[in-house]
Amino acid sequence: MLKVIEIKQNVFEDNNREADKLRAYLKENKTYLLNLMSSPGSGKTTTLKRVIEGLKNEMRIGVIEADIDSDVDARAVKEAGAKAVQVHTGGMCHLTADMTRQGLDALGIDDVDFCVLENVGNLVCPAEFDTGATKSAMILSVPEGDDKPLKYPLMFEVVDLVIVNKIDAAEFFDFSLELVTERIHKLNPGIEIISISAKTGEGVGKLL
Repeated sequence: MLKVIEIKQNVFEDNNREADKLRAYLKENKTYLLNLMSSPGSGKTTTLKRVIEGLKNEMRIGVIEADIDSDVDARAVKEAGAKAVQVHTGGMCHLTADMTRQGLDALGIDDVDFCVLENVGNLVCPAEFDTGATKSAMILSVPEGDDKPLKYPLMFEVVDLVIVNKIDAAEFFDFSLELVTERIHKLNPGIEIISISAKTGEGVGKLL
C-alpha cells in the first residue's frame, strides 16, 4: 500500500492578511480585480485580448501581467487597448498579495474600473496564494484533457469561474465537456463553467 504523508502548516497567514487589506483598498477605489489563472499555453492572453476588445468602450481596463521573465503578454494586451504593467516574479511560480499590490501601484488604478491579474502559468502554486483579488477565474483548454480536475483539485475549488477554451479543437482530442463539468461540480458545486474558443470568438460574449 502506498503511504501518503500530508504535511499541513499554515504558512500563508501574513499573505492572507495582506490580501484582506488589498480587497478593502480595491473596494474603496471601486476597482474590480480578477485573478486569472491557468496552465501555460491555455490561451489566457488570447482570451484576455478578446475580453478587452469587447469591453474597452464600456469601461477602463487595466492588466497586470505576471511572468517569470518576459514582457510579450503585456505588449499584446496594450495593443488590444488596455493599460498594462509587467511584473517579473524573479523565478517564483505565483504572485502574493504584496506583489499584486506592487503591480497595482505601478499600474495606477485611479483610472481603472476593471483590472485583470494574469497570473503565472501554473495550476499548483497560484491556487495556494490569495492575491487579494475580488474574484478568481481559471482557464482549462481542451488539449489539456478532462482529467485536470482530478490532478489539480485545489485550483478548481478556489476559483469562482471556469472557462473551457479551445472548444473549436474538441473533435481532435479525447475530451468530454460533460465529464469535466461533472468533475468540476463535485469539487465546486454550482460554479459557472463557460465554454469558448478564444481563437474564433465562439462563446466569448458570455464573458462580457
